[in-house]
Amino acid sequence: MTARFDPGDPVRIRTEDRRGHIRTPGYVKGKTGRIETLLGTFKNPESLAYGGSGLPEKHLYKVAFRQKDLWDGYAGSLDDTLYIDIYEHWLDPA
Repeated sequence: MTARFDPGDPVRIRTEDRRGHIRTPGYVKGKTGRIETLLGTFKNPESLAYGGSGLPEKHLYKVAFRQKDLWDGYAGSLDDTLYIDIYEHWLDPA
């Protein structure tokens, strides 16, 4: 299975609401970040949480977000970055 994104690619986090166990924080939905690295392929925890097989496996990425892009009125350094592990099915090209 080929990864959809490469390090440095800008991505936007999907805004869809899903019920149940999800691993994508709500505060990054609709926000733009960039791929830092591909962490590998893993069983989907959103399926595993409810007794599913977790298959097919999903690519997991470390995504970098500038803090100022996440929080209104952020007063920290413009270089402050938050890294979040996000599965590929939550990512769209930005």
